[in-house]
Amino acid sequence: MRKFLLLPLLLLVSYLGKAQELLADVTVTTENVTISDRQLVTQLQNDIKSFLNTRHWTNQEYRPEERIRCRFFVGIREIPQTGTYRATVRIISTRPVYGTGYETNLLSFSDPNWIFNYSPQNPLDYSENTFVSNLSSLLAFYAYIIVGMDQDSFSKLGGSPYYDRARTIMLNAASQNNTSEQDPSWKDADQRNRYWLINNLQDPIFEAFRTGFYAYYRQGLDVFITKPDDARASVFTAIQGLQQAVVRRPGTMLARFFFETKSDEIANIFRTSQDAQQKQQVISIMSEIDPTNVAKYQTILRQP
Repeated sequence: MRKFLLLPLLLLVSYLGKAQELLADVTVTTENVTISDRQLVTQLQNDIKSFLNTRHWTNQEYRPEERIRCRFFVGIREIPQTGTYRATVRIISTRPVYGTGYETNLLSFSDPNWIFNYSPQNPLDYSENTFVSNLSSLLAFYAYIIVGMDQDSFSKLGGSPYYDRARTIMLNAASQNNTSEQDPSWKDADQRNRYWLINNLQDPIFEAFRTGFYAYYRQGLDVFITKPDDARASVFTAIQGLQQAVVRRPGTMLARFFFETKSDEIANIFRTSQDAQQKQQVISIMSEIDPTNVAKYQTILRQP
């Protein structure tokens, strides 16, 4: 169970109920392609949503209010042949911050190279140990990434078993030989794809980054309301871990998507600090490892 303290009333209401891990919202749109049967788009959207929300991705018990909120935005951009689709997909998962109504992004990742076969008449099936279809592999892969990152935020390196499962899916999909579903993003075809996402998450060089997830979320954001100074100290520790990883592996994809997701949030966390030295240290580190967003970090010096 995710170790997250919720309102006693919610705990009481949910005591008798168990739920799957994900609470996914799915949107499927068409981009520069014409699909005469709009019901097909609706059915695809519903099938993806059902696949994500009705399966158990862990052996843990999740109460309904503990489910991980996530969104899949699927934009179909090409139909190479009947029943085969190419799409650009953005995946976002969030996590509540204890004691607030605020939800913070855990994952915000764009995958521009989904290719899959789909027929409304065929059930969307999946096997963890063998390749069934590229669509089910893609969905299961990101389901485990989402669960893994959520677990990392609640316990140190808690996501490891789920990243192992995501890697198994990647290896099975990369080795399959269905020519209509050949997907180069399961391999090291470019520097920003799902192959590198899982490799970064499992690379020992980035362990400090992953333990920093726990410091950032559980020891940082979750205690910010009651212990803001302790929270900032924990977030600063997380930033230092990120710095270690970036120095050892400059330009890594994992760091880039973290910056894209967290630059505004980091600036907001430290803008209200009364520790001038801490502010300067944060600006110095973040300007070094994320120069693209240096203007945001400079706003930390503004008076709250």
